Amino acid sequence: MQTDIDPRSLIGRKAFDRLGAKIGTVDEVYLDDATGVPEWAAVRTGLFTRDAFVPLEPSELVDGSLVIPFDRALIKDAPDFGVGRHLSPEQELQLYRHYGLDSAAPGSPAPDRDFGRLAGHEE
Repeated sequence: MQTDIDPRSLIGRKAFDRLGAKIGTVDEVYLDDATGVPEWAAVRTGLFTRDAFVPLEPSELVDGSLVIPFDRALIKDAPDFGVGRHLSPEQELQLYRHYGLDSAAPGSPAPDRDFGRLAGHEE
């Protein structure tokens, strides 16, 4: 995903799966502790449902919406850690594994596992 975008501008955008099915609305954005780059988004999947964490790196902004290159069912089944607080490295690793992103392609660097803080919140 484009790394120079203001993470706060993602909040409130509609989110869609790889086939164009609506998942929900971006509720929160999480930044990498070391780089400050947006790394994860929490997407509110419905009025009375939970937020699903989605990786921002393979996702794209298309016509003002966040398109996540995974199936809706996989996104909705993502581990639920609640939102509004820092996630542990173990929780982030669970998310990487859930999306099949826990191993780098041969010859490429491993994903940064240093999970971040909530965008707009200073600790």
